[in-house]
Amino acid sequence: MEQENVLQMQQVNKSFDRVVALCDVDFELKPREILGLLGGNGAGKTTLMNILYGLYRADSGTILLKGQPVTIHSPRDAIRQGIGMVHQHFLQINNYTVLENIILGSKVSHPLSANYQVEEAAIKELCKRFGLEIDLSARVETLPMGTRQKVEILKALYRGVNILILDEPTTNLIPQEVDSLFETLKIMVREGLSIVFITHKLREVLSICDRITVLREGKNVVSLTRKEASDEALVRAMVGDKMDLEKSVMFTSHAESSAVAGSQEVLSLEGVSLISQHKIQQLTDISFSISSGEIFGVAGVAGNGQRELAEVVMGIQSVTSGKINFNGQEITTHSTKERIAEGFVYVPEDRLSDGFLNKASVAHNLILGYHNLEPYSKKGIINWKNVHENSRKMISEYNIKTTGPDEIGGNLSGGNIQRVMIARAFSQPSRLMVAHNPTRGLDIPSMDFVYQKLLGNSATGTATLLLSEDLDELLLICNRIAVMYRGKVVGILPREKFEKYEIGRLMSGYEQESK
Repeated sequence: MEQENVLQMQQVNKSFDRVVALCDVDFELKPREILGLLGGNGAGKTTLMNILYGLYRADSGTILLKGQPVTIHSPRDAIRQGIGMVHQHFLQINNYTVLENIILGSKVSHPLSANYQVEEAAIKELCKRFGLEIDLSARVETLPMGTRQKVEILKALYRGVNILILDEPTTNLIPQEVDSLFETLKIMVREGLSIVFITHKLREVLSICDRITVLREGKNVVSLTRKEASDEALVRAMVGDKMDLEKSVMFTSHAESSAVAGSQEVLSLEGVSLISQHKIQQLTDISFSISSGEIFGVAGVAGNGQRELAEVVMGIQSVTSGKINFNGQEITTHSTKERIAEGFVYVPEDRLSDGFLNKASVAHNLILGYHNLEPYSKKGIINWKNVHENSRKMISEYNIKTTGPDEIGGNLSGGNIQRVMIARAFSQPSRLMVAHNPTRGLDIPSMDFVYQKLLGNSATGTATLLLSEDLDELLLICNRIAVMYRGKVVGILPREKFEKYEIGRLMSGYEQESK
């Protein structure tokens, strides 16, 4: 006999202005199951769950809990109905303790004092019940990302939820923390909870989920059990016919995907350190070199110096000490403009604040930083005919959804802004590419397109510094991977030594902390 659904969402519709985010979406969740909600960026999966959690109001549709219709206008309503949500970006107060973060906003036994013994005992019992080892007296700002996520899970459990929504829960977790999270989810299901696991990562849903529901462009595509699902079936459901899997970088063997490094050294850093204007040590004694045609990856949990490293290489920040060499010549004091003229190209980390002008046209943004170079400019005069011709070519080749070169850049979606950044960098002849999270915000076909471009650049001799928080991405196409922890390179692994748990151990700073 089939289990009764603990949750159903029927014929849910949601539009933002003229953009249809959800169209007649149906969704169901069974007791004691982990349901993977899969889809590319903009598929509607987070929007659907935000409606369930009361952050958005559906234009139409019905929510049923155990067969009974309910109305959810706010997260408070959702929590009263036993629905909790752990967001991709944690809602925490850094200088509060774990205990204080968990009980914040809830009723306490002694509201006029700081006596939280009753609450602490209840939370310790939850920790024991669900296998969540955590120091309740620790300040949140001192905790690694995996432990901070446990705080959010405990916050939901403390409020008595029986349905838990996890939005991209493995973002910024090292492999060991992902394994620990999965073990926690299995315990939670055994204890009677039902879990919605929002992700775009195929391997994760095939590893942990009992069923998988795929959304594409705001519509239901398919629901499969784990036994019925496969990489190919899920990709087909997510992207339709927009991708040739046989030619895909993502679905070929790693050996076939990797670039072949040349022998000529293109970039080298010798003892590079950076101290901020606030006297904070951000980079310490960084040394490595990159050869022609090599894709040199940099792994690390966000905030461990990756951004500063990229900006030092590009000349955006000046080193405090050390040397940077390019093609055998020292360029430590060269400006960003000089480095671009020498063949540097850059995909910055933050597309909203770096390297994109919201009030400028798409065409202006496509040439930004390269506007004083040919074919866009000669003797300081911009050739707008060439600019618009090249812009139209880039819009077509990189599938930028826009009305044309003259559209205001701020009108584009986040994914299309990322495509502008990618198009701008890859359209330039380059000797060195610095790419920081280049596939963030892109769907699977677009990610694969970027990988093909990176490998194509390598084949022509371009050296690449690829900084990414997606370890699978680095493992897929890099020749070597350097691991950063607290502004230091704590290890450099050649391709034959790639092992995700070893890289995860280095990312966690285990060796540094044990010294």
